[in-house]
Amino acid sequence: MSSLRTTLAGYVGYRGREGHWGFLLHRITGLGVVLFLAIHIVDTALVYFNPALYMEAIRIYQSTLFGIAEVFLVFCIIYHGINGLRVAFFDLIAPSAWAIYRQRVSVRWTLILTLILWIPASIRMLSNLIEHNF
Repeated sequence: MSSLRTTLAGYVGYRGREGHWGFLLHRITGLGVVLFLAIHIVDTALVYFNPALYMEAIRIYQSTLFGIAEVFLVFCIIYHGINGLRVAFFDLIAPSAWAIYRQRVSVRWTLILTLILWIPASIRMLSNLIEHNF
């Protein structure tokens, strides 16, 4: 089993262009979604065990910092979902279509589609954040 240092060095040191960056972004967005889900499960459990602490958590979540984090969470969810569909397509449906050029193009299209979906959502979320917090 490799050490964490070796693994992280491999992630950062590899220069595989779009495929590598797509892989890293997929891992990072996956970790972001898992972190959100863990926090969400814990704070939802607080309703039963400590309702006052739950209300305090909700108050914290309404802060500007958490509002900005939610904007990035939406990016994580959209990118991770679209990229997961891309990976599943090439692995399950069309493995014979796998080629470096197609991977590079598909990673670019994944990012473009993610931005097309995320930018309007982020504008709406940030305008609501500004309206309700300032």
